[in-house]
This record gives sequence, structure tokens and C-alpha cells, in this order.
Amino acid sequence: GKFLNELLATIDLERKDIYIANVLKHRPPNNRDPLPEEAEACWPYLRRQIEIINPKLIVFLGRHALNRFLPEMKISEVHGQAFHQEIWGNQYNLLALYHPAAALYNGAMRTTLIDDFKKIPLILKKISEKQKEK
Repeated sequence: GKFLNELLATIDLERKDIYIANVLKHRPPNNRDPLPEEAEACWPYLRRQIEIINPKLIVFLGRHALNRFLPEMKISEVHGQAFHQEIWGNQYNLLALYHPAAALYNGAMRTTLIDDFKKIPLILKKISEKQKEK
């Protein structure tokens, strides 16, 4: 959590400025990876959260979040890349990033995450400009 706060601060945001949703609505025992059936059971809740919030940008933090929406993609290949994708009949702007916890296990990941996070304001600006054109 602390590193996420630091990352947000690098782009002049705080937790109060964003909405965080999780693939699972509970923490798995021993912080293990989510089981497919757990993710599937929580899917309707996550979907409803996204529909209600209708975010300008969905940022996937880590492979579990990314693969829930885009199962064919690998976080190592698409981190820092933005996508415009139809999900549930609606168009969404998506950004894939490593999970901040990755930096706890691999210090070299810290710089990558900081660099990727700095893309968020640029992407949001582009989204706003496109919305003004409409």
C-alpha cells in the first residue's frame, strides 16, 4: 500500500482520487493466487462496480487483474501499454501495469512501475481531449 501511495504521488494523485476494485472480494488464505472458481464467483460484483463507476481508465495492477479481462495477454509483454477495448458491450480505456508488490520482490521493478505510472496522466489527457472532440 505504501508504494502504491508513492506511485500515485508521482502523478499528483492520492487514494481519494481513484477507485480501487479487486478481482476477489476477499483475501485468499496465505495470500495465495486466486483460484479460477473464486475469480468467477466474484466476477458479477466486479462487473457491476465497473458499470456503476464507468471509469475513464481502468488500470490493471498485475497479471491477475489483466488476465481476468484479457486472458491471452502477458503482463511482461504489455505493461505500460494502453488499450481501447469493448467489454460487456461498452468501450473502455485500459492500461496494464505490474502490481506494486512486484517491486517488493524485485527492486529493479520499482523504476519500471514509476515510469509506467507516469503514463497515466498522459493517457487521461488524451481521453479528455477525445471526449471534447465529440
